[in-house]
This record gives sequence, C-alpha cells and structure tokens, in this order.
Amino acid sequence: MAASKIISAAEAASLVENGDTVATAGFVGVGFPELLATALEDQFHDNNTPRDLTLVYAAGQGDGKTRGLNHLAHEGLVKRVIGGHWGLVPGLGNLARANQIEAYNLPQGAICQLFRDIAAGRPGNITHVGLHTFVDPRHEGGKLNELTQEDIVDLITLNEQEYLFYKAFPIQVALLRGTTADRQGNITMEREALPLESLAIAQAVHNSGGTVIVQVERVTERHVLPASMVKIPGILVDKVVVAPQEKHWQTFAEQYNPSYTGEVIADTAMESLLLNERKLIARRAMMELKEGSTINLGIGMPEAIAPVAAEEGMLDEVTMTIEPGGIGGLPAGGLSFGAVINPEAIIDQPAQFDFYDGGGLHQAFLGMAQVNSRGDVNVSRFGSRIAGAGGFINISQNAREVYFMGTFTSGKQSFSIESEQLQIHSSGATHKFVDSIDHLTFNGAYAIEKGQRVYYITERCVFRLTDRGIELIEIAPGVDIERDVLSHMQFRPLIASSLCQSDHRIYREGRMNLKHPGSAGISQLRSAFLQVQRDQLEN
Repeated sequence: MAASKIISAAEAASLVENGDTVATAGFVGVGFPELLATALEDQFHDNNTPRDLTLVYAAGQGDGKTRGLNHLAHEGLVKRVIGGHWGLVPGLGNLARANQIEAYNLPQGAICQLFRDIAAGRPGNITHVGLHTFVDPRHEGGKLNELTQEDIVDLITLNEQEYLFYKAFPIQVALLRGTTADRQGNITMEREALPLESLAIAQAVHNSGGTVIVQVERVTERHVLPASMVKIPGILVDKVVVAPQEKHWQTFAEQYNPSYTGEVIADTAMESLLLNERKLIARRAMMELKEGSTINLGIGMPEAIAPVAAEEGMLDEVTMTIEPGGIGGLPAGGLSFGAVINPEAIIDQPAQFDFYDGGGLHQAFLGMAQVNSRGDVNVSRFGSRIAGAGGFINISQNAREVYFMGTFTSGKQSFSIESEQLQIHSSGATHKFVDSIDHLTFNGAYAIEKGQRVYYITERCVFRLTDRGIELIEIAPGVDIERDVLSHMQFRPLIASSLCQSDHRIYREGRMNLKHPGSAGISQLRSAFLQVQRDQLEN
C-alpha cells in the first residue's frame, strides 16, 4: 500500500473540516467505524474542531448509550443531522429535543438510495416512499424540531402521480469500515457481517470531491481473495486506518461470529419462549405465514416469530429477510441485530430496499406503539422522545400484507391462562389504541388505496384494516369484549358481524403441535385455522 494512504485515527480525524458533511455506514454496530468516530470525538474535545458538521446516515448506528454515533453527540460538533433512525443515538436525540441541532428523520431506504443518486450526479431521489406520512411536506417534511426550517423533501407530480423528491447534496467525508486493505486501498469485507451502503457512500463522496476514509483490521501487500470480493475499490479510497481489535468488533455484542459470514454453519436450535404476551402474539402472527413467502421481521416483538416457528418446525417454510441486506438464514437479535446466522445471500442495503420498495415482500411483521381508529400507526415519536422510523416506512408501505404486532396496552399488566382460556387480571396504564397518534408513521387510508392487507395482532384480540377504519375480528378465548378490550380503547372500533375466537391452541403450554405428520406445512395450517373460524361462525 502506498504509504500516503495509511494514517492514524487522529490524523484521519484532523482531515474533517468545519462545516463538512460527513456520511457514515453501519447498522446498530455492524459495519460501524467505531475507532474513527472515537477519534473525531477526541479531536473535538482536544481542539474544539471540527465544528458545525452535517451528519447523514441511513440506519441506526449505536448501542442506545455511548457507542456509535453517540460519540458525535456534542453541541457545536454537529449542526445538522439527517438520520433514518434515532432510537439508538439518544445523545443526538437530546440535542434535537433541546433545539441545539437541526434534525431530520427520513426513511432509511430513501437515504441509502440517495447516496447512489449523489454519486451519479442526479438531483435527488424520486420515490413514492414516505407519501402521506410525517415525511411528506404536507405534514412535517421529516423535520423533528422548531429549529429545523429548510425543506429537503419536495412533493412532485410525474405522469399524474405523486412522488416525494429527496434532494441531493455534496458530501465531503465518508467514514467507512472493511476487513482488509491492499496497497492500492482495495477493501474486502470477508469478516464483516454486512457490506451495507459502503460502496454507494464511497462513490458519492469521491464524486463530490471529498475524502473517503476506511477503518480496517489489517493490511496486506496483495489480496488473495478474488477481485469480486472487493467491496470498495481502491480508486475511491483516500485514507486507511488500521484499528486495534477492541475497536473493530463485528457487532456491538460479538467480537466475531463466523456464522454471520458463511465461514461456518451454526446450529440454529432456539430455546422455547415462556408463554407470556410476547409468545402469544408471535403464535397468532405465525398462523398468518404463507408457505414460500419472502418476509421481513421487524425488531422487537416480531423477532419472537422466529423461535416460535422453529418450535413448531415451520421456520424453513418461509424466507426471512432483513433490511440491511440479509436474505435467508436467521436474523440475529439484540446488539447483533442486522447480522444473519447462516444467510443464503447478503446484498448491499440500497439493493435490498429496491427489492422492498418494488413490492418484493409478500409479508411484513412489524411493531406498533400507537394506533388510531383509521388504522394509522406511530412507531417513530412519543411525546418528546424521538425513535425514528428506520426502514419501517419502506417496509410497511410496500409489503403486500402487513401485520402490526404489540401488546394491547402499554405498561405493567397481568394475566393467567386456565384451560386454554386467557384471563386478564389487569391492563397496562397507557392506551395503545388512541384517538390521536403522536406521529404519522403509517397511513391506513393510503394502505387501503394501494390494496394492502393490514392486521393488528395483540395477545387478546386481532383487528383488520377496512375502508371504514379498523375492525375487531377476533378475540382470545376467555376474554370479555367489553371489559378486556373496548374499555381500554379511546375509540370504539368497528366490530365484525363474524367476530370469532382465536385458535385455543395459542393458549396452550408446550408445543401447539400445529404441524402433524404428513401435513403440507403452513398452507395446511392456515386452511385448518380458517376452517375452525368458519365452524365457530356457523355455530
């Protein structure tokens, strides 16, 4: 490698100038250049420079405490933040709430695709994603506080169709990460769990006349891997920083897991979940899986579908995907979220969102925090707390079928199960089904207009979205509709004339034994479940 390309982390931080726009790649802790972020923080503390940076990033990059982009959460260091997800970077969220920085939340997919548009010299990204949500300029335009005034998203019309236009801008610095650099600066990622949008960012910054800095764990005279394994070509790389092992963990939870890279095939046996609210909801959601479907499981409650499906022997009948690029295998959880155990394929994050935005997902299972009578959903902001949408808008607006999952109320609640009957003893103090949501992350009317099938699954009841609002279609056995459901809602939903009970096996200890010997799998399960519902209606 040319000696001029190898520099220290401190030297790399000194290349960032006041007022620069800086782009980083990462997903939670996967692919995040922790050493470079730490060095930039140290540079600011020691020299009060750089100042007034614009930070742009697609996925959430942090641990919810001090790591990741939390290193940059200092008044004066950043002036503006354009981020896809804010929940893992509470330091930046605090600055936004205090009106100390300009703050935007845009869809994760739109941002990582915008990097490609900047690289190509296009004026911006044109997409339907974000229409009729808080990102739409007819609502908030993605702005998160009063200090934020500039419009960076426009509503446009092409061929009599509405679209959002996310404006392009030059980027001066890229902070990226790989595994190995050769002497020309070619970067391979053989020990990284994901390539993310690293190539798109590198191209965008290079073509903006900026500086591309890549953190690696080692250098080599010459790669022994095939040229197709190079994820960032050396022609795009200006500087390389070699990181010590403690600053280059594969995820924020694991130093290195070879099953994430395909080096080994790991045992995916999972422990059975306790029969709590989480498992009840996951069991009911699993009954909606369609054999052969390509699905997305969101973070949080939907993650429980995987161990429940594994317990019932049905995990292999669908293909799970995750928005940063994993296809097949089993998504990791916690601070390794984003990585995939035994993946079938891993593609770049912008390409994954191309697939999602075009309708490639058959089914999506996502969380929910607030729902109103129109079926609108909020997962992005709660009072002054900023969570951000991440890839939620891309996924929820484009999957053919969407299932929102969550407990019926928030807060401490208690229940028991007796003879496969759910007995509610107390509900949480905070309503989730409310008159007015705090933030418009999903628009029910827009989903109806596009012909999506939308359901809302809780431990005690299930709703579906209709053109007249949400409709109660199913309650758990043992649940009293007035006492346990309607009295804990701020509005009265439509109630189906065909209201029926959930499958009693959901409320059974041990396995449900849904897949009997010789069965056709999920498809037969769904047919049997629907027949049970029809029998209940006839009786």
